Formats: sequence, structure tokens, C-alpha cells
Amino acid sequence: MKQTHKLEPLPEIPSKRYFAIGEVSELCGVKAHVLRYWEQEFPQLKPAKRRGNRRYYQHDDVEMIRRIRSLLYEQGYTIGAARLRIKEQPRVESGTPIIRPPLLNAANPPLVEAGSLRQQQLKDIRNELQSLLDRWPV
Repeated sequence: MKQTHKLEPLPEIPSKRYFAIGEVSELCGVKAHVLRYWEQEFPQLKPAKRRGNRRYYQHDDVEMIRRIRSLLYEQGYTIGAARLRIKEQPRVESGTPIIRPPLLNAANPPLVEAGSLRQQQLKDIRNELQSLLDRWPV
């Protein structure tokens, strides 16, 4: 059963140059240890590090974290799928993503929702297994 999170609306991002990890945690509704983990999982997250290895995030980093949060918590993506989604849809200067249709092939079928991705993948696997069974004599 898919677990859904009831997320509170996020506060507006202040117009500052740098944000400490505690501020980003509050602005994005994610704990600091989760932010540090996401830095390992998403190469797009590269906060500046200063004295004592303290992290300082910029406005774009905060927007990227909110996007990751939305993909994981609201849309139900896995970390791997969210990483691919972000890679497929780079941001333009205005901060809005460029929506490109995915390439059509067996590994990347056209889909409407993240939930239907799993269903389509299961159908593809089932069809492939059936075609293998059809080839083997009983």
C-alpha cells in the first residue's frame, strides 16, 4: 500500500544569498540529516562549505531541495526515479523546469503518473517472461 504524506505548505524563500542547513531544513520541511543524505544521492546539490565544514545553501539549492521533496514525498518517486526525473528536466534561468517528453523505448515507456510507471514496468516484465516461456519447449 502506498503511503502518502500530508505535507504542510512551505514558507516563502527569503531573498538571502546563503542559508545555513537549519534554515533550509525549516524552509523545506526536511530534517538536516535528510539534507545531508540527499547531497550524497543527488549530484545537483552542492552547498558551499566554509569553516568547520559548515554548509551554506544558495537560493537555487533550496528550490532544488523543494523539488526533490515534492518528487519523493508528494509524487511517490523513489530516490533513483527522482534522480532520473531531475536529470531529464533541467531548469532554465527562470527556475521553471523544461518539460521534455521522455524517449520512447522498452526501458522508458510513456507514462502519465509515477504509479503507472510501476504498473507498466510489471507488464513489460510479465510480457518478456511470457515470450521466454513461449520459446522453451515443455
